[in-house]
Order: sequence, then C-alpha cells, then structure tokens
Amino acid sequence: VQLQASGGGLVQPGGSLRLSCAASGFNLDNYGIGWFRQVPGKEYEGVSCFSRPDGNTYYAEYAKGRFTISRDLAKNTVYLQMNSLEPEDTAVYICGTARNGLCNNYYLTKIGYFEVRGRGTQVTVSS
Repeated sequence: VQLQASGGGLVQPGGSLRLSCAASGFNLDNYGIGWFRQVPGKEYEGVSCFSRPDGNTYYAEYAKGRFTISRDLAKNTVYLQMNSLEPEDTAVYICGTARNGLCNNYYLTKIGYFEVRGRGTQVTVSS
C-alpha cells in the first residue's frame, strides 16, 4: 500500500507544474487525499485535499485560484495542477490519505490526520 508523489522539477516564476500522486495496493476512490508541502526547517503546510465520500475539495488560501486538485480513477492517481508558481512555492510536496476519508479546512492544517505513504517530490521555482 503506497502513494508515490512525482512531477516536481525546476520551473521559472509564473510557470506551471502538474504533480501526481499515484496509489498502489488500494483503490483511491475510497480515500480522501491531501497534498502537503515542506520547506527545510519549517513544518508541513497543507496545500489541498479531496474529501470522501462527499467529493468536496479544499485549498489553502495561498493556493486558491492557482492550484487545482483532481483525480483520474482509471489511473488511480490524484493530481495537483499548479499555475502561476512563485518562488515561495518552492518545497517538497507529499501526498497522504485522510484517515477517516473526510477532509476540510481544519483537517488540511493537521498533517497528523493524514497517512503519508511515500516520498515527496521537489518543486523549485526560480529564475
């Protein structure tokens, strides 16, 4: 049972990246998924999450209007489309399953509520 984040890289300010969170060993449709990020020396910060069973999505304030979370159940993968990237978005991005499926703005601030099952992917925004 694993989640693997990928799709990070180096991008210029204003650019875009699409991160993937691929699930193996379980059906992603049965789980809420959250994206978090961490800058060295700082705590994890919630980015976005997809809630189950209601299907609602939630975003951190800094992500609203720029990032979009989505799912491709055929590929058992959750995506995070990130547009208008800024240097402050530089971080390691990870994904995890919501322990009770549900997610909301409160749970998005609690990484301990999520079970992170794999490594993250580095996003660097720099000119």
